[in-house]
Amino acid sequence: MARAHLSTAAVIAAAAELADRDGFDTLSLSALARGFGVQTASLYSHIRDRPALLELIHQLALAELADRIALAIGGRSGRDALAALADAHRDYARRYPGRWTALQRPATEGTVRSEPAARVADLTLAMLRGYALPEAELVHATRLLAATINGFLALEANGSIAHRAPAVDTSWQRALDVLDSAFRSWPEGDS
Repeated sequence: MARAHLSTAAVIAAAAELADRDGFDTLSLSALARGFGVQTASLYSHIRDRPALLELIHQLALAELADRIALAIGGRSGRDALAALADAHRDYARRYPGRWTALQRPATEGTVRSEPAARVADLTLAMLRGYALPEAELVHATRLLAATINGFLALEANGSIAHRAPAVDTSWQRALDVLDSAFRSWPEGDS
């Protein structure tokens, strides 16, 4: 990449691609600078440091995931919306493993308060509201949903659930069926 194309957006995009190719945890500013054909110091006018770069990749991944979820769940409700949301996560994890890893890291306060994080949360809550869950129970339902999706995808990514029949895709559908059933019969709670 030529130096003339150096911008904050280009640096973040290149870092995300590098994370997908080589792994999120191995991402370094020096490797990123090499890709641009510049010295590492040239990146500092666009990115403060490595932690800031990782935070920006996290926010990029949230924005991309929110776009995918919005397209997937539009016009759907119940199990169809649940499956669309979960499949959007699964497809994203498979296509962008480095960015998916960013999403699995603790979010900084800036990321938690970011517009992309709010969009993912709003879309998830909108899908869950289709189940007529009590408002006081939405946080609990969101946590169950996130734990199920992220846990399944982590096990799938490391290959630990692919060693026996039936196919992993069948187990994925069963997990969605169980979530759908849980959301349809959610117990009243004390908050």
